[in-house]
Amino acid sequence: MLSSIETAEIQAELAHYGQKRGACIEALKVVQRHRGWVSDESLNDLAEFLGMTVEDLDGVATFYNLIFRKPVGRHVILVCTSISCHLMGFEDVLDYLGEKLGIGFGETTPDERFTLLPAVCLGACDLAPAMMVDGDLHGELDPQKIDAILDGYA
Repeated sequence: MLSSIETAEIQAELAHYGQKRGACIEALKVVQRHRGWVSDESLNDLAEFLGMTVEDLDGVATFYNLIFRKPVGRHVILVCTSISCHLMGFEDVLDYLGEKLGIGFGETTPDERFTLLPAVCLGACDLAPAMMVDGDLHGELDPQKIDAILDGYA
């Protein structure tokens, strides 16, 4: 069941769209912001609220890589996998993160602190290699910088 807070926030988003289904991405973001991810139950409730089929809404949710359909850690690390980041050391960054955190793409640390995910492009080619943690962009990464960044996320 959608909470009253979620419903109010989604209603506010609906004012910007001609029809309910037009706000489906924003509605998914609202649910995720409050719950951390979008469960099957949440998807069903949201589809009913928006007048969509569950299949249509799930298609939208799984298309956008920033909608999480399974639980994630308290902090989500998106590592840019673009050609610019590849050329500037993406593989070293990924290897270091994997070694430091003990996880690979799509996995969450045992303490549920971090989830590591790929991002096709973060739009930060001038800062390559780059990653984003909880919406905060970090670039020109090296092991020391990565350590300092991760230390900032409890």
